[in-house]
Amino acid sequence: MYKRAVVALDGSPVGEAIIPFILEIAGPLDMEVVLLRVNQPVPPEVIEGSRHVTVEDPEASRIDAEKYMAPIAVELRGKGVRVRTLVRRGQPAEEIVAAARETGADLIAMTTHGRSGLGRLLFGSVAEAVLRESRLPVFLMRVTEAQVAARAAQAAAR
Repeated sequence: MYKRAVVALDGSPVGEAIIPFILEIAGPLDMEVVLLRVNQPVPPEVIEGSRHVTVEDPEASRIDAEKYMAPIAVELRGKGVRVRTLVRRGQPAEEIVAAARETGADLIAMTTHGRSGLGRLLFGSVAEAVLRESRLPVFLMRVTEAQVAARAAQAAAR
């Protein structure tokens, strides 16, 4: 029986598509949900033609991630689900696995963009890396941007 799930969110509508599934299982199983957002470090960027360098502000990124997850947590709590949020910084797959281990989770849930071929080669697959590295069960739901758009259009039409 699952008691705690880490739900990895990437900030996209595709990533959030896992939420309805979590709502369906978390309540009946009395499962705690740990919403996780991993901020990947951004290397400094030189602005071409000038002496300016833009540097990421990790604290601002952490605050943005917390603000992003807050309404999702409120929605889950409103449906009777125990929720907490967690923001980590680093490589997504490594941090997802580490967060699951450190929080005592017994399930990792996330979506996958389902890229293949060149897209997968160029962008890699966080989901695949989590599957390789985790000793926990990983629930993956393949969702495309087109599917998310279709669901949004259906919801708007109601």
